[in-house]
Amino acid sequence: RVRCKFCYYKVYTEMDSSQIRSYLSGLSREVEMLAATTAVVGRPLKFVYFGGGTPSFISAKDLRALAARLTGAIPWTDAEEITFECEPGTLTEAKLEAIRGIGVTRLSLGVENFNDAILEENGRAHLTPEIFRVMPWIRALGFEQLNIDLIAGMVGETWETWRDTVRRAIELDPDSVTTYQMELPYNTVYSSALRAGEQTVPIADWSLKRAWHDHAINEMEAAGFEVSTAYTMVKKGRGSRFIYRDAVWRGCDLLGTGVASFSHVNGVHFQNESEWGGYLGRIEKGELPVARAHATTPKERLTRELILQFKEGKLDPGYFQRKFGVSIEAEYAAAFSGLRGNGLLQDTAGMLTLTREGLLKVDLLLQEFYAPQFQNTRYT
Repeated sequence: RVRCKFCYYKVYTEMDSSQIRSYLSGLSREVEMLAATTAVVGRPLKFVYFGGGTPSFISAKDLRALAARLTGAIPWTDAEEITFECEPGTLTEAKLEAIRGIGVTRLSLGVENFNDAILEENGRAHLTPEIFRVMPWIRALGFEQLNIDLIAGMVGETWETWRDTVRRAIELDPDSVTTYQMELPYNTVYSSALRAGEQTVPIADWSLKRAWHDHAINEMEAAGFEVSTAYTMVKKGRGSRFIYRDAVWRGCDLLGTGVASFSHVNGVHFQNESEWGGYLGRIEKGELPVARAHATTPKERLTRELILQFKEGKLDPGYFQRKFGVSIEAEYAAAFSGLRGNGLLQDTAGMLTLTREGLLKVDLLLQEFYAPQFQNTRYT
């Protein structure tokens, strides 16, 4: 419906129903073409992920039609996990019934914050009453897992408002909570205002955002949650699983589809057309909408998987030795030495484990493992 002021995705707003259906038809056709390729044909899906962006924006009628066409191309009847990202203000009871009806097992609710002034300042399309309105419907439909997203460091945040947001998130009693530290890449509304000297509301620095994130972890641990990754806390005893995340972070032969999407299939990295017209234009010609393809090297695949797994806060050197035939300690000796020297990494029962400080800084630390030509690349 709207573009948040901190959003850096490829987002189209104010599209009418005919344009939305045109995109959904194109997406369906893309999946039908993919289903006929050698890498995919005859292979049912183990997991399905709708998002990011706001897939809950589309109508219940269009969602059912989309799911029917997609499952006709690649069945997901026996998928272990189907995740659907939602913006609270786009949900109705009927739409949630449609989401559950297409087989969604895991609902991820983009709460972000529980302070209406902060939500409005940051351009969010929902307010807190809409969060509490949808919760009874979600509970009644019996989704196997409910995740809520929070963002530490939204513009206008204070210690008082953040403590209240964490408290109210815990009171919702979700199965998991994913907390992000707000990033401001160059293409966001806030970044443009900062460059122009027009940003009057203070923006939290990284040390403050990490302190807020640390507070969230501490409070959630006290409430019976435990650390799953650098971002996600899970409620003990709920049996929460993340099939999608674990497959992405522990394997390189993956398939993803959609506008501006990327995928990794058989060691090749693909990037789709990122413009609406270019994406649909290729599909109308009967072509897969791939703008770029890059055959990855063994070292690139090793680095990619190591970086993704590091976001869990720990690495098993034996795993990489078995899978890649490489000692990661030797391959990335300088990076690991630096982490140890700064007190961010420790050895625990054969595992390389980030300390709490390291976990909170994980995104900053990962660039040390990049190839030299990419180590100074920035997008914020």
